[in-house]
Amino acid sequence: MLKGIDPLLTPELLKVLAEMGHGDEIVVADANFTATSLGRGKPVIVMPGAGVERTSAALLSLLPLDAAVAQPVAYMKVCDTPDGYRSALQRRAIDAFEAAGWLRAGQCEAMDRFSFYERARQAFAIVHTGELQPYANFLFKKGVIGEPLAT
Repeated sequence: MLKGIDPLLTPELLKVLAEMGHGDEIVVADANFTATSLGRGKPVIVMPGAGVERTSAALLSLLPLDAAVAQPVAYMKVCDTPDGYRSALQRRAIDAFEAAGWLRAGQCEAMDRFSFYERARQAFAIVHTGELQPYANFLFKKGVIGEPLAT
């Protein structure tokens, strides 16, 4: 146990977050996500007792999002829904991320299922939760922490 660090963040997940570099991506996925096959060759952290919203919040409490891209957050679009549709879980999660100051409106990109899978294949790691809500999959692009540039 460490002070100021969410106890949901396991030593394995903390190691992965520390090893990620600027621009690396991490997926927080629901229980139905094909994490083992898409995560072949990369860390797949299994958190069966945790949901996507809670896991994402714990992760974002430490992970800076990439300010150099317009949309450092992606989520899996629910199939056969109109553009702009978000499930209740997706709305709650994105609203919570905004309320915490981790992102601004418009920084989340909806991706169709197969495009999301392709991007997940390129991710640094996958966190496979026990979330039972379908389409509860998010991808976060890591930014930087540092001193302002000297002029």
